[in-house]
Amino acid sequence: MTLSDEELATLERWVRRRKSSQALALRSRIVLACARGATNNDVAAHLGVNHATVSKWRSRFVARRLEGLTDEPRPGAPRTVTDDDVERVVVKTLTDKPTDATHWSSRDMATATGMSQSTVSRIWRAFGLKPWRSESFKLSEDPMFIEKVRDIVGLYLNPPEHAVVLCVDEKSQVQALDRTQPILPMRPGTPERDTHDYVRHGVTSLFAALNVATGAVIHETHRRHRTIESRGFWSQSTKPCPQSSTCISCLTTRRRTRPPPSIAGCCDIPVSTCTSPLLRARGSTWSSVGLPSSLTGG
Repeated sequence: MTLSDEELATLERWVRRRKSSQALALRSRIVLACARGATNNDVAAHLGVNHATVSKWRSRFVARRLEGLTDEPRPGAPRTVTDDDVERVVVKTLTDKPTDATHWSSRDMATATGMSQSTVSRIWRAFGLKPWRSESFKLSEDPMFIEKVRDIVGLYLNPPEHAVVLCVDEKSQVQALDRTQPILPMRPGTPERDTHDYVRHGVTSLFAALNVATGAVIHETHRRHRTIESRGFWSQSTKPCPQSSTCISCLTTRRRTRPPPSIAGCCDIPVSTCTSPLLRARGSTWSSVGLPSSLTGG
């Protein structure tokens, strides 16, 4: 058996390549061993295969060369879904929307394309398409956005010396709801159960502050949301601060509520309020006490 330079290089590559199937690598070793002049019995004994296996692939290579070493098409039903059908489903999923729904379902797509629902599902899984899912995003138009993010993150990770950093937030109009019947506890084989309807008990406002260094959370709830409640919570949240420290409070709120001019319980520190176009567009206000100039506009 004589091999050309191209055939020799291809067979050696199939033997060394990690992604080659074990069957193809074994056939390549058989042909290479036969090309060195070894007999079928010697090749079978060296590679640990049957004599008939060596004879089969030696004859296949002599008759069809490299193409004879690959697997022949297996018998079975012909493919019914062509590449054009797959492309049509993918393109329609990405570009079109149904007339009577907000997104495609597998059954609606099957009806629109004339395929089965299982075929559409397999195509979607193969291409990672999930029309029923959506995610939100927000691109900032503030040219100083990166600098502000670095300053805020740096303030949390490495606060100034003798400073206590508090992240303050508020949530107003929180509905106080209660179920119309007592909740039935979980039992073996039965999950926890509650009624679908509920009774309203008015609304409440939640104020919370996170001490970035210790992880302590200070929170209060009030029936109303006014300046007096906000001022009282600011005073309460700064009481644990040492008298010799500086309290830096970052206020993130959806309301246009400004912090009081001084923080009681710590020391009278002027509070400058910075509301950038980015933060105002998001409905947020940052109270900057001793913050970098990129945040205060100074």
